[in-house]
Amino acid sequence: MKKKTLDAVLRSTWNSVSKMYNREASKFDSTMAMGFALLNIDANGTTSTALGPRLGMESTSLSRLLNNMEKKKLILREQNPNDGRSVLIFLTEFGKNKRDDSRSVVLNFNNHIESKLNKQQVKNFLEVAECIMKESKEFENFIIN
Repeated sequence: MKKKTLDAVLRSTWNSVSKMYNREASKFDSTMAMGFALLNIDANGTTSTALGPRLGMESTSLSRLLNNMEKKKLILREQNPNDGRSVLIFLTEFGKNKRDDSRSVVLNFNNHIESKLNKQQVKNFLEVAECIMKESKEFENFIIN
């Protein structure tokens, strides 16, 4: 029997979660990416340069996502008064309503998973995930150097 690698388990798990989120988002005429963007836009506005890393998106993909969100009237873009070179992204009232839908789906899924695990399992999962994130960054630096 072939041993499963951690990255393969992570990838297949995320693919499963991603498909589920996209199916749920489609019920709201949205996508998982739009839902996560809605959850990461602050009330005081968020720059796209701050939003990209939060979503793990490259600028081209983020630009396409924001254009689609603007067409759907989920967001507004305004010149940043503190930095004329950047734009702040704000949620419209419709965007705020859709953010509530997204939050509900995420919290319901989180509660469902936590109901299947005990507190120690949840704690262990979070510790393992944090270790993998930290070590993947350190490993990347090790490879580069």
